[in-house]
Amino acid sequence: MNLCYTDTEKGEKTMDERLKKQLDFALEIDKEKNIFRQTHLSGHGRNENDAEHAWHMAIMAYLLREYSNEPVDIAKVMLMCLIHDIVEIDAGDTYAYDAENLKTQKAREDAAKERIFSILPEDQKAELVALFDEFEAYDTAESKFAHAMDNLQPLMLNNNNGGADWREHQVSSKQVHGRQDKTKLGSKKLFEVVDDIIKQNIDKGNIREDE
Repeated sequence: MNLCYTDTEKGEKTMDERLKKQLDFALEIDKEKNIFRQTHLSGHGRNENDAEHAWHMAIMAYLLREYSNEPVDIAKVMLMCLIHDIVEIDAGDTYAYDAENLKTQKAREDAAKERIFSILPEDQKAELVALFDEFEAYDTAESKFAHAMDNLQPLMLNNNNGGADWREHQVSSKQVHGRQDKTKLGSKKLFEVVDDIIKQNIDKGNIREDE
């Protein structure tokens, strides 16, 4: 039995509607590779794209899962990491320290979430929207650990690049701590690493120290 195609009354072959929606979604999310972030690749490389960021986060989550404050479903965490920025296909990347664009971020991403995940069959749309919303809510052990990866990954790259992105945007210690202090909600151990990196870059003048 061919599960992919069905015969029409005219004898034509048409793809199963469910499979078509799944493949359409798979093709649509390829566009995530075109969304570039402020963060640069290690070794002073080009700007990374959203897909690279998500892949890197997912691998890091698996490797560092022992440092989560609470036991987590690591497959769920990894999927959160992989889908959390899909909405930026429509909404664009919002820089963590861009106060003006942060004001409209949720509205832009909500509209994108509805359009993009609606490409999927209804059951899979509901599943991934729920997972995306869980990540955004920051309430569960999985979402907190996934957010810890979302904070640590660009911090590591920026530190490897001598703090160039912080210097370029004249980011202050208050701004960095405002985002990075939440890492401890997912992993107190990894926050020790984060805090040390921040202190080093303040000392080097890469992060502007607030008076």
